[in-house]
Amino acid sequence: MGINSIDKQETLDVTAMVLLVILCGSWGLQQVAIKVTNQTVPPLLQCGIRSAGASILLFFWMLARREPLLEKDGTLWWGIIAGLLFAGEFLLVYWGLDFTLASRSSIFLYISPFVVALGARLFIPGENLTRVQLAGLCTAFLGIVCAFRESLGLPSMQMLIGDSMLVGAGVFWGTTTVLIKASPLVRIKPSKTLLYQLVVSAIVLLAASLLRSESGIVSLSPLIVGSLLYQTVWVAFITYLVWFWLIRRYPPSRLASFTFLTPLMGVLMGGFFLNEPISPMLILALGLVGTGIYMVNR
Repeated sequence: MGINSIDKQETLDVTAMVLLVILCGSWGLQQVAIKVTNQTVPPLLQCGIRSAGASILLFFWMLARREPLLEKDGTLWWGIIAGLLFAGEFLLVYWGLDFTLASRSSIFLYISPFVVALGARLFIPGENLTRVQLAGLCTAFLGIVCAFRESLGLPSMQMLIGDSMLVGAGVFWGTTTVLIKASPLVRIKPSKTLLYQLVVSAIVLLAASLLRSESGIVSLSPLIVGSLLYQTVWVAFITYLVWFWLIRRYPPSRLASFTFLTPLMGVLMGGFFLNEPISPMLILALGLVGTGIYMVNR
């Protein structure tokens, strides 16, 4: 099965589910990589470097495959909009973390599947979730709330600002998914869709880093370089390419339900690599998320 296949599937098969678990685990580990890299590389600069580096890799990958880069296919403005949404998502995530806790961000960012479900119903023909599937989304979201319940205490005004920014990031994430599926972007190769987003986000995020007067790279060690390479090569280049191929082939609402695994994977990866505590409530949370995913995709 080639990555450029355009056969459509109404349900998720085993291939899709295995890929989604790998993606969620990779994105969860990325949270650890970002936390490690933040010690010496400011967050917006770090994210801009990731997008710029992945853009270069993707450009040469497309050249090697002789994929057209400048073909007039009516997707330029759609691609720029998708890139701005992609950049806005990460801008709000990294900036919002200056105001609120990472655990709170995991809750508010994952309103994205609900945005996808609503957007798909409005803009994508045949994308209607049943009551059981909507209940599955709510069950999975409840699992996220259970896992991070301790961070939902009475927030300060500063935390409310950060929480609002993370909600905005979740809306941008979900909107990007729906836009790709409902626009002419769904007809082009996933690599070109990703290139639009990486190039635009690299420009926006690096400019935002300059405007915020971030300090620049303080120092580099093998661990920091490895973390940057992981984010650039594996996450931004390879896993995002696979994600856009999945969006092109499968119903986005069913795909979005699996993303609830990502913050829980992040907690597990943090416990394994950074010796952060893993509470028994995490097991309950994983059970709820798994149940919710089953209800959406059964």
